[in-house]
Formats: sequence, structure tokens, C-alpha cells
Amino acid sequence: MNKILNILNILVLVFLPINFSKAETSKNFDYWLKDFKKKAINSGISKQTVDISLKDAKFLPKVIEYDRYQPEFYEDTSTYVKKRANTERVKKGLYLYKKQKKIINRIEENFLVEKELLLALMGIETNYGKYLGKMDIISSLATLSYDKRRSAFFTNELIILLKLIDDGIINKNILYGSWAGAFGNFQFMPSTIKTYAIDYNKNSNIELKNIEDSFASAANYLKRIGWKKNQPCFYEVELKDGIPEKYLNSSAKKIKNKKRVKFFKKYLKSPESLLNVNDNIYSAIIIPDKDIIPGAKNLKPAYIIFSNYEQILKWNRSLRFALAVCTLKGQFENEI
Repeated sequence: MNKILNILNILVLVFLPINFSKAETSKNFDYWLKDFKKKAINSGISKQTVDISLKDAKFLPKVIEYDRYQPEFYEDTSTYVKKRANTERVKKGLYLYKKQKKIINRIEENFLVEKELLLALMGIETNYGKYLGKMDIISSLATLSYDKRRSAFFTNELIILLKLIDDGIINKNILYGSWAGAFGNFQFMPSTIKTYAIDYNKNSNIELKNIEDSFASAANYLKRIGWKKNQPCFYEVELKDGIPEKYLNSSAKKIKNKKRVKFFKKYLKSPESLLNVNDNIYSAIIIPDKDIIPGAKNLKPAYIIFSNYEQILKWNRSLRFALAVCTLKGQFENEI
């Protein structure tokens, strides 16, 4: 009997702090939400929109879990890219392209952004609309805004979203998407919707789950951030041991020490692999596994990257994401 009581006491000690912590978090979130509502109203959003939009906002613990355990933080490059750029995804993309060929080709011509790139991005972001996300975006953004890790960024995104609702650009009742607050076929954040989303079919609504508006909005975004049609993205390279460490980029935050291609050729085991690349264009070297995978080799895998690769980093600040997008784009080029 004493043994059973001891076990029960241990269980109580183990579980009480967890329940208390959850209750405290919920209570603190409610206090935070009251302050945030005042801030939103002071920023020019109507009280009615703030009250209605945030009426059911709640703290979502799952969102914090997802934020701390993203595949970009733990998968090696080979695994990450193969999961996202493969024959199955190409097949699905080709099926969509055949159904929507006229629209997609017209958007490519209008915006000078390759259809292969648009198909690659939609494939990786939502598996061609199959995984748009089911999270309550307002609660997701509120949770991440309350959380300390990237509070300023997500507070700004939530304010922008409320303004879009207030201006009648977005219907709050359809706002279900990713855990990070992204929405539609290409997973646009509120700030991206505000700046780049367009009503391409001119029906007075921006519908980012619709092929016309979503593809045109993605193409508009890419064109305006600097994507150059028919320019290279990256090449995988083998590096010599003597390359100075300062030229090895392992972080997506800022690509440093860019040089012309001809400068880097002396550090490559097979410089002839870049014969088709203009020697005078600027490039950089990335080693994406270095800071992620324990025991990763400094020089392998390694890639020489160009301006277009950096434009994809503006879409998603992940070295692996950009590699996967450009890889899938290349796979489509061999099929379309």
C-alpha cells in the first residue's frame, strides 16, 4: 500500500507543474491578448474588426512545437531535398499543368517567371493544394506573437492581417492555413499578401486557393523581388581542402563573400563543370549541413549559388528549401 501511495505522490509531483504551467500560459496569453487588442486599435484597425477577429483567438501549444522542430533545423540536405523533389511530385505537377496549361503559360508570359519554378514552389509548399493547412491562422499568429522567440515578426504579421480583414481584402472566415500563419496554394504570409497578391482574374476578390490568382500572385512576387528568367540557380561542386573558411556560407541569414565565378574556380576539384556559366557573374559557396548535422564534413555537400538562388531565400530563409525548389524546377524542365 505504501508503495502505491509513493508512486501516486510521485505522479502528482510530476504532473502538477505541467498542468500549472498550461494554466499559467493560458492566463498570461489572455493578459497579452488584451494588451494586443489595444495596440491593434491604436494602429488604426476598427474596434469592431479587432473584437470580432480575435474573439476566439487562443494559445495553441502545437504551434510552438512545430516552430521548434522544423525539418530545416534537423534534416540533412540529401534527405530534405529528396523528400521534396522527386518523381511523384513531378507527376502531380505535370497533372496540374496539363489541366491548367493555358492559364499557367499566360502567367509565365505576363510575368517572365518560369512555369517550372511556379510548379516547383506550389509542389513544395502545399503538394499542389493538397496540404493547405487546417490551423486557425489568427490563433497561430497570436500564439507566435505571444511567444518570445520571434514575437516582433509575428506581431507585425497579425497587425497586417487584421488590417486586410478591416479593409475587406480578406474574409476572416476562410483563414485556415499553416501553423506559421501562411495561407493559400503558395503559403503567403499576411505581409506577402498585402504587398504582392493580385486579383488576376479581376473578380474583385484575391483568392489564393484559386489557380489564376495564386499563380499570378506568386509570379508577381518572384518578379518583383528580382528573379531573372533563364538564369542559373546553383550547381553542386566539390571543393578543394585549401578553400578559406570565410568563403563557406552555412547560414541562410546573409550570404557573405560573393565573388565572380572565375575567382572560385581555383577552389573546385572540377572547374570544367561550370563551363556553361559566365565567369563574370557573382556567386557564393554554401555548405548547408555544417551547422545542422552533427559531425558534418565542412566541404561536403557544397554548392555554388547565384542571384536567383538568393531570391528563393527571400521566399523562405532556408538553404535547403532553396535547393529543393531549384532542384524540382530542374526536374520539371526535363519533362515539360
